[in-house]
Amino acid sequence: MAFKSKCVFLDRDGVLNEDRPDYSYQLEHFKILPGVPQALQQLKEAGYFLIVVTNQSGISQGIYSQRDMEACHKYLQKECEGVIDHFYFSPYHPKVTESLGRKPGTLLFEKGIAKFNIDPMNSWMIGDRERDLIPAKQLGMRTVLINNETKSEGQWDFTALDLATAAKKILSK
Repeated sequence: MAFKSKCVFLDRDGVLNEDRPDYSYQLEHFKILPGVPQALQQLKEAGYFLIVVTNQSGISQGIYSQRDMEACHKYLQKECEGVIDHFYFSPYHPKVTESLGRKPGTLLFEKGIAKFNIDPMNSWMIGDRERDLIPAKQLGMRTVLINNETKSEGQWDFTALDLATAAKKILSK
């Protein structure tokens, strides 16, 4: 049996960049959150693959193009010194078309697990909504919910104010 890798899966909007109600797809509005490049670097240095799993429903709704999204991803990679190993995205919205790839579905996670030989039991998902964490829990990963005012118990292992705090929690485990 080959050695399996560990990974931190990351939601994009609200975790890596500012989440905007009108979508984050224009470079002039795409703001990387404070501490993100450093936190990603720390996780990478600790041996984690870094994979972004993001719903980008604005594409199927005709609000922006895949090219717009890819420009944001390219910028994010440049600002974070290329530490992100892969971006998986679902362009679909339930009002337009259903998709198994859209979170809370597990398909995009399963693609990453297969491609990078990842052990879900030694991996994490960081998201800012419970729907980001549901598929990770189904696959056996530990989870961190970012910056959520929810006081009740939920489908997550930890909460954190931001990615930097989440990275510290992961690295202390």
